[in-house]
Amino acid sequence: MTTMSPSVQLDAFVPDHPAFAAVAGPTSALVKVIDVDAHEGPTYVPDEDALYFTTVPGYGADGALRALVKRIALDGDRFPLERDRIDVVDTCAVMPNGMTLGHDGALIICDQGDEQHDAQLIGHDPRTGSSTVLVDSWAGLSLNSPNDAAVHPDGSVWFTDPSYGYLQGFRPEPKAGDFVYRLDPGSTTPVVMADSLDKPNGIAFSADGSVVYLADSGANQEPGSFHRDRPHHVYAFEIVDSHRLGRGTQLDVTTPGCPDGVTVDEAGRVYISCAAGVRVVSPRGELLGRINLPGAVNFTFGGRDRNHLFITTDTALWVAVLDTKGA
Repeated sequence: MTTMSPSVQLDAFVPDHPAFAAVAGPTSALVKVIDVDAHEGPTYVPDEDALYFTTVPGYGADGALRALVKRIALDGDRFPLERDRIDVVDTCAVMPNGMTLGHDGALIICDQGDEQHDAQLIGHDPRTGSSTVLVDSWAGLSLNSPNDAAVHPDGSVWFTDPSYGYLQGFRPEPKAGDFVYRLDPGSTTPVVMADSLDKPNGIAFSADGSVVYLADSGANQEPGSFHRDRPHHVYAFEIVDSHRLGRGTQLDVTTPGCPDGVTVDEAGRVYISCAAGVRVVSPRGELLGRINLPGAVNFTFGGRDRNHLFITTDTALWVAVLDTKGA
């Protein structure tokens, strides 16, 4: 059972539909795991009972803007945790952002790069400490600043590549569009799957791989901006024969702010992070309920029973203990 403490957030779960009771019931809790600069890419590794994440970018002693990959050694259901359970992971990424876990057990890291280093997708094996560049260009053009990634059931890696690195001043002017790519197993040549989104951000698949959910955070252009006339939506696209997207529908409109992370639970419900916390919607787009956690950035399901939703907020890592499991 989760250890309760003053770090438990009361009245965190807000139902908007009776079906939300299957997500958060009387025993659910929102608990601070630890105070830490957890920004993006939370990734749970079951074999280690550990959570990996990328940090808030900051300037180092050399004056360069950098981010890190860090690891928290979890302890089952015991929360909060001590800071000595956090370690820095040595990878070749200079500005890591989103992450996910590949079918081979390797971390897949979205490295945004900088003025001197290419943006790239990196595979990092936590068991050996070795890193490999999976892809760093499309059609001879540099990637923009890979943001988030997800692995399809067929093993292909899909990733979003908005031009936020340029808008935030640490990447050159983009040469390619703000695309969503698919990288097939063993390939180094990505394929454009979507080119109609303003700023593709979070990405997730339905459990059977027939639908891809894509967040468009185009309303956020300059840091801290919100352009109401630009997208702050999540879309659901049918996947046809693994090689093209079919009909797309609008699943959700976030407010306040833009959508960021997207994930799915075992019942097909879709979780969307935004400035106010986490929105939970049905596959048809009905708002079922919300998890109140201002500053929520991204999340992942994990824990030994996969019923822990780990949420990053830039200043801390939180966990929502739910009555459902990740897909």
